[in-house]
Amino acid sequence: MSHNVYIYLGLMAGVTYLIRVLPLTLIRKEFKNPFLKSFLYYVPYVTLSVMTFPAIIEATQTPVAGLAALAVGILLAWRGAGLLKVAVACCAAAFVIELLLVR
Repeated sequence: MSHNVYIYLGLMAGVTYLIRVLPLTLIRKEFKNPFLKSFLYYVPYVTLSVMTFPAIIEATQTPVAGLAALAVGILLAWRGAGLLKVAVACCAAAFVIELLLVR
């Protein structure tokens, strides 16, 4: 391996470390701004959604089956169904749609 690879890895590790440590060391007060508080509250949910949504669509043989499973999951979750029920219903929806569309 070239020595440049180790330099790149070191730089990436340093940048990652600084991104995580600087906010902890520089910001010690509680945030008073309600907009900033709500923004920081929703960051984990948005990040998880952004990572999960493309995987839902691309995990099936046809994107239509993924979209159908997503719609079923949103509908059941909106109506208060538990995680296991939503997961089973989404899998069943994707399975049935793929049975109908893929031959």
